Amino acid sequence: MQFNEIRKELEGLVFDMLRIDSDNYFEAVIEKNELAKLTARLERLFGSTVWPSDKRLSLQVQEMIEEFGGIRPGQTLYFWNEGKDAVFAMLWPWQDGYHTTVKIGRK
Repeated sequence: MQFNEIRKELEGLVFDMLRIDSDNYFEAVIEKNELAKLTARLERLFGSTVWPSDKRLSLQVQEMIEEFGGIRPGQTLYFWNEGKDAVFAMLWPWQDGYHTTVKIGRK
C-alpha cells in the first residue's frame, strides 16, 4: 500500500484542524460527524483494526507507533505491512466526545 493511496482516500473529508501533512505522515483532528466516513475508508484500506484487541501487539507494531505516542485503551489502531513496508493509522478520541486526533504514518 502506498502512502499516497491513503492520502487520496482522505480527500473530501472535513478535518477540524490539520497539524501535519508530509510525504510519510499525516496528523489532523476530525469531528464526530465525519468520523464514520473516515473509519469506513480506513477499513477499506487496512481491513480490521489491530487494536483494541485481547492480544498483545507485535514488537514490530509497538516499535513503529511508539515514536508517535503509542496506543492506549480507548484508542484505535489500523496496521498494514508487507516486507519492510508498513503503514499505520491511529485514532485518539478526545475526552470531549466530539473530536478525534488522526495519525497516519509510513515507515
